[in-house]
Amino acid sequence: PYTTLFRSIGPGMSRSLARSLVVAEPLIPFPVERVQQTLITWYRRHRRDLPWRRTNDPYRIWLSEVMLQQTRVDTAIAYYERFVRRFPNLEALAAAPVEEVLKLWEGLGYYRRARNFHAAAREVCEHYGGVVPDDPAVFGRLPGVGPYTLGAVLSIAFGRALPAVDGNVMRVVSRLTGFAEPIDKAAGRKYIEAVAERLVLQSAPGDWNQAMMELGALVCKPRQPSCEACPVAGWCVANQNGNAEALPLKGESAPVQEVDRAVAVLYSQGRVWLQKRPPEGLLAGLWDFPAVEAPWGTWNLPGEREKALLEGLREYGVRRPRILTMLGETTHTFSHVRWRMTVYLCTGEAAPQEGTCWAGRAELERLTLPKAVQRIVALLESAGIWSSGAQR
Repeated sequence: PYTTLFRSIGPGMSRSLARSLVVAEPLIPFPVERVQQTLITWYRRHRRDLPWRRTNDPYRIWLSEVMLQQTRVDTAIAYYERFVRRFPNLEALAAAPVEEVLKLWEGLGYYRRARNFHAAAREVCEHYGGVVPDDPAVFGRLPGVGPYTLGAVLSIAFGRALPAVDGNVMRVVSRLTGFAEPIDKAAGRKYIEAVAERLVLQSAPGDWNQAMMELGALVCKPRQPSCEACPVAGWCVANQNGNAEALPLKGESAPVQEVDRAVAVLYSQGRVWLQKRPPEGLLAGLWDFPAVEAPWGTWNLPGEREKALLEGLREYGVRRPRILTMLGETTHTFSHVRWRMTVYLCTGEAAPQEGTCWAGRAELERLTLPKAVQRIVALLESAGIWSSGAQR
């Protein structure tokens, strides 16, 4: 569709200007109404029975959309059901301490989502009487509400004719239109969003947005799309061109940063010492074992990693730190960084201070531990530390 416009405006027009015109008035290479009716009919026949689709409660719809960001549906279901049992409404969520909210989120990752959702719930209760605002300008100012959450929640809960563009929708639109520009660049994203906005079914925007996402999740998958089962395959440019799996195009992503992380499990009388991470940044405000980090490959000589760890423990305020043994190695990958963790059993004297705690096995169950830290706890279990009676 965009290449047609390039030809129509002639060789004297720059590609960037042409692309801007495409975004302003996207060309749709298929009959919009027929595609809308075909896809919405397919969705209403084949949609999955998900718990958040059995309610009109804006709070629960909002919760589901927050959880589904960066999380698979199958994983989110159990978290969603447990969350609504504990916090059945916005008021209950707003009244809870953030630590309890994070504990229920434990293992789901991307904890900033939970913090923002909790802060937004408090703001709604404080300023809007506990009623989720249906005004896009108001809802869009709440913590953690970006364009996708805005469109998804307001279209599904309130029937607002807004697009909801997630990764599934970007893929579906890219293939339907045959769009062969990187969708993670500004011009590509603007084009996809413009088409998505043009396609929204005005009479049922919530169902429409879910239909697009459902098609991407079940049929128009990133790898090996099931074009033979797609209800709109007859209008799909990528299917006609035989290059569905090649789309969407993306620019080169930054390589994952490899981090060498030496972790100290400071043990004394059946307890281990933990610290809260800084309030901003990776795993903000969650509990972690003290550690030192360096780019992978920095510590090459024998004993360098252990020396750095002991120096780090002294900086943390641990007196007379000593490494007893290496417990093992484990890794954890985030979106942009991979921790290669070497875990050591250590001793030392750590005085109580703000943001630290000594925790026994039972107490660890009550703290919010991200998956990376749970991997370290698993090494403790495998080594039998709790039953060994090791002393400081």
